[in-house]
Amino acid sequence: MALDQSVRDQMSDIMTRYPEARSAVMPMLHLAQSVEDEITPEAMRVIADMLGLTAAEVTAVATFYTMYKRRPVGKHHIGVCTNTLCAMLGGDAVYAALSERLGIGHNERDVDGTFWLERIECQAACTHAPVMTVDWEFMDCQTPTSALDVIDRLSRGEEVVSTRGPVIRDFQATEHTLAFPVDGLAGFGGEADAIMRAGLTVAKERGMSAPAGPEESG
Repeated sequence: MALDQSVRDQMSDIMTRYPEARSAVMPMLHLAQSVEDEITPEAMRVIADMLGLTAAEVTAVATFYTMYKRRPVGKHHIGVCTNTLCAMLGGDAVYAALSERLGIGHNERDVDGTFWLERIECQAACTHAPVMTVDWEFMDCQTPTSALDVIDRLSRGEEVVSTRGPVIRDFQATEHTLAFPVDGLAGFGGEADAIMRAGLTVAKERGMSAPAGPEESG
């Protein structure tokens, strides 16, 4: 799907949100990806022209950040953290189970275009390792069995709710949210849970407190 005038109007809207227009390059790329399911050469040229940048400058951003894809992603992006902590707690096993079930490897899409699978270096969610994301929404404390259940339910068109966020929509919808974050979904998912508060809980039970800062000790 080409970037028609309505999409370009949305890009113009994004540009007005930044003191320096060039700062809009990343959300504009996410918007383009929400429409075309990938970052195309045409999209990079359009964004470059609108921002007064060279195509090379926009391409440099689109190829540096791994969230931007140069091939169609499909309906759902599945990311499995396999960095140190997640890997030690089972992330590699989760990834292997998904890879076998879907018949694809890293940064590949399955045959019917439903799932894209990616190894993720870090999801910044180590407290809930091993972590998987579906369209960038967290699915915490996964096992091979629970991860396979998620993709099976999505395949059947059933509702899947992320563990710290809203109902899973699809990759394109999440990409649109990354371009326009105020989507009414910020309140879904609740507050910090017991796993996040574990250190604080133990400290309170043991009567522990942080050392006094310079102003307090002086």
